[in-house]
Amino acid sequence: MTIKNIVALLLATTFSFQVLAQQSAAYTSNLVDYQKALSLYNNQQYLAAQSLFRNVKKTANEEVLLSDCAYYIANCAVRLNQQNADGLVEDFVKDYPTSTKRNTAFVDVGDYYFENSKYAHAKKWYDKVNESALGRNEREKFYFKNGYAAFSTKNYREAKKNLSRVENSQEYGSQAKYYIGFMAYEGDDYDKANEYFDQVSDQERYQEKLSYYQADLNFKLGNFEKAIKLAEDRLETSDDTEVSELSKIIGESYFNLKQYKEAIPYLKAYKGKRGRWNNTDFYQLGYAYYKQANYDNAISEFNKIVDGRNAIAQNAYYHLGESYINLDKKQEALNAFKNASEMDFDLKIQEDAWLNYAKISYEIGNPYQSAPQVLAGYLDEYPNTPYKEEIETLLIDSYITSKNYKEALKLLEGKKNFENKVAYQKVAFYRGIELYNETQYQEASLLFDESLKEPRDPKYTARTTFWKAETDYNLTNYEDALIGFKQFQQQTHSASTPEFENIDYNLAYTYFKQKNYPKATEYFNQFIQNKKEDKVRLNDAYLRLGDGHFVTSQYSNAINAYERAIALNEIESDYPFFQKAISVGYSGNSSKKISELETFIESYPKSKLRDDAMYELGNSYVKANETDKAMAIYNRLSNEYRMSSFVPKALLRQGLVYYNGNQNEQALTKFKRVAGDYPGTPEAVQAVSTARLIYIDLGRVDDYAAWVRTLDYVEVTDVDLDNATYEAAEKQYLDNNTDKAIKQFNGYLNEFPNGIHSLQSHFYLAQLYYKKDLLGNAAPHYKYVVEASQSEYTEEALSRLSQYYLESKDWNQATPLLLRLEQEASFPQNVIFAQSNLMKANYQLENYNDAVAYAEKVLTNSKIDNKIKSDAYIIIARSAIKTGDQEKAKDAYAKVQKVASGETAAEALYYNAYFKNKEGKHEASNKSVQKLAKDFSGYKYYSAKGLVLMAKNYDALGDAFQATYILESVIENFKEFDDVVSEAKQELSRIKGEESKTNSSIEIEEGN
Repeated sequence: MTIKNIVALLLATTFSFQVLAQQSAAYTSNLVDYQKALSLYNNQQYLAAQSLFRNVKKTANEEVLLSDCAYYIANCAVRLNQQNADGLVEDFVKDYPTSTKRNTAFVDVGDYYFENSKYAHAKKWYDKVNESALGRNEREKFYFKNGYAAFSTKNYREAKKNLSRVENSQEYGSQAKYYIGFMAYEGDDYDKANEYFDQVSDQERYQEKLSYYQADLNFKLGNFEKAIKLAEDRLETSDDTEVSELSKIIGESYFNLKQYKEAIPYLKAYKGKRGRWNNTDFYQLGYAYYKQANYDNAISEFNKIVDGRNAIAQNAYYHLGESYINLDKKQEALNAFKNASEMDFDLKIQEDAWLNYAKISYEIGNPYQSAPQVLAGYLDEYPNTPYKEEIETLLIDSYITSKNYKEALKLLEGKKNFENKVAYQKVAFYRGIELYNETQYQEASLLFDESLKEPRDPKYTARTTFWKAETDYNLTNYEDALIGFKQFQQQTHSASTPEFENIDYNLAYTYFKQKNYPKATEYFNQFIQNKKEDKVRLNDAYLRLGDGHFVTSQYSNAINAYERAIALNEIESDYPFFQKAISVGYSGNSSKKISELETFIESYPKSKLRDDAMYELGNSYVKANETDKAMAIYNRLSNEYRMSSFVPKALLRQGLVYYNGNQNEQALTKFKRVAGDYPGTPEAVQAVSTARLIYIDLGRVDDYAAWVRTLDYVEVTDVDLDNATYEAAEKQYLDNNTDKAIKQFNGYLNEFPNGIHSLQSHFYLAQLYYKKDLLGNAAPHYKYVVEASQSEYTEEALSRLSQYYLESKDWNQATPLLLRLEQEASFPQNVIFAQSNLMKANYQLENYNDAVAYAEKVLTNSKIDNKIKSDAYIIIARSAIKTGDQEKAKDAYAKVQKVASGETAAEALYYNAYFKNKEGKHEASNKSVQKLAKDFSGYKYYSAKGLVLMAKNYDALGDAFQATYILESVIENFKEFDDVVSEAKQELSRIKGEESKTNSSIEIEEGN
């Protein structure tokens, strides 16, 4: 080897040593820093440790040192809760797959999360661990922690798998058994739970928790006495929440042992889940009170069960009904039994509930269905019930007592047995009476015919015969009416009926309408002899008796009858006074007639007959040759009663006086005024005829011809044909040949539209159509009469035409006609008709002040009947409601209640309940609603409104069940009344919202 080579070798060796020396120093430095970082890590100074581990990792080259640093950097990130912690762990596993700390990393991270009670995170990392790489002690610890993490995250299947592996472990066995037992308990495997709990019951650390679970387990296993002992032993050392749960266990255990008295204090001590009970909790306490006969408290608990739709709720509602019955609260019981009867969880309870529901419906009425419907429904559902005979008896009677005759008729249709036919006879009769009172005579007549087809009860056969005749009378079928009244009079049981009292009066009137005055006076006399106490009818009988004598020219008898009517002074005496004066004249005492008419005019300044009297007085002056007085009184008549039908007559009379006195020009002036102002009237025709004679006498035929051409109702060349055609039609009318008369009057009007008798023809044609109930056909003819000049037909035409518009609800057309009728009518009944309908029309047109004014005007008449009185009060009441005058409405509805019948009475009774509710008199309000349900169940609208009111009352009284059940029933049963259903839904939502705060069983619909 050369020197050069030796030197080179030495140099190389020296350099290599220096490099190795440098590397060794760096490695040593890294190890020192690594140890410092590890010390910081073990002292839980994770941030400083992580920083130092990172510095070491930057300079280290050794694989082991690099992997260990990566492990601890990731481990620190986990403990520092850094966002990238999971990623660092994943990177460590990926970058150093051969590291011995790989499995340990998963365990350590899992343990860290476990120790910090982040069990879901822990489970994630435990799932990555390779179990086989763990030592025996580590494995037991791992199985327990992994099992407990699964348990805490409710992954019971995984938890049971891991914990079962260590249930025999000395260190972890007791805990594992406790948690396995708890999972069995949660899974309702009570036997297994008991088995595991028993194995750890001797350990003090579990005794506190196990005492509750074991008490509950024994309760659930039916070991009630043991459950009571365990729970009672635990009570003193428990907190409030556990005391509540233990009290529930004790209370329910006593309940199941039927020791209800002992159960009550513990059931009451239960606080509920999150401060709320459920329906079962309320049921148990309520039933315990029920079994102790403490019905008030039973009701208080049962009626908190709202929205119940299961066997417990059905049982609760049934016993709620029983509790109410024991306290004689039948309306409340009705709702409870109805609810129980609508559920089929327990069929025996359902049947018993329905039976009770049916019986109570019969006793107090039913606002949802008619009592007959409920009773019949029960028999249909349970045809073999042992109560069949009793319910059938109630059913028959209920058809009558419910007064819901319309519905009863539907139910009775097709029922063939004898008892049902007896009921049908009575129900058809009462329904006919209802229709008669509503002036629906045609429909009433049909019902009376139906009743007479089943002549089972002779008393009702007699009564129906009478009312059938009364209906025929109102339909102007006087011949049929007469036959019917006579048949009634001859029937055996008629004398025991209320109708018999006035049969002579009815017969007399029927004869009177047939113009058989001798027979009419005979029966009026019989009535007068027997009925001294009925002053109103007696007064009317004297008047008609006087009229009968008057038209048969028996004037002294007429005077006597009129004087007796005046002496009674029961109604306005102007009519008999006037008729007496006329009769005096006809009896030949002209001067007395004049003096009495003069007295009449001064004594009765507001009489509707005053214009009649003036006309008659004028005529009497003419006969007595006191023409100046006659002309003065005729002028007075024309000035004071411009719309009177006697004005054209008076003008015609004045013309005739002038004509007879050869004052032709003055006569022509009067005649022309009559012809021009009252075209088409009989007076106008006569005026033209007399004027013609004057023009001929004066030789001024051309003037007559020119004048008469201006009068379109005079067709001079066709007078004879006109008269002949009219007289033919009139004969059919007088002979009561209705269809022929209609045909011939129509023929006359087609041939002579402006004929001499067109006014009479239109009127008679209207009357004929009216008789046939063809009001639409009659209306244009009445309209012609109304629009023509004032005549003797105007008043009745106004009455009938306004009636047509009223029935058509055309208030705007009816109102001006009624205003005219009020001013122009001679008959008091027509004035009342006008005023009573003006109040109704104004109400419909929302003219409430005018409506009330007319109602008050009507009520000033002391002779109106109860129907008109109730209509007047109801208008005042409704107007007051519309205008917000509650006090006035209350007063008016109270008056309505005293005189009304039918739907008006139902409305008044509803408002009676309404105002009591407003005053806070909730129980009194409910009594009014109950009466409404019993007496007026046929008027569904007010039944529905009354039920909503009842629900509000029960809510105010703290009875949530009644309130919510009633409202739900309204929503279900009265869908046709949108306003009522809307209010019911609003109330139901409000009440449920309040009740849900204390009852977890109540579900509030979304949006409510």
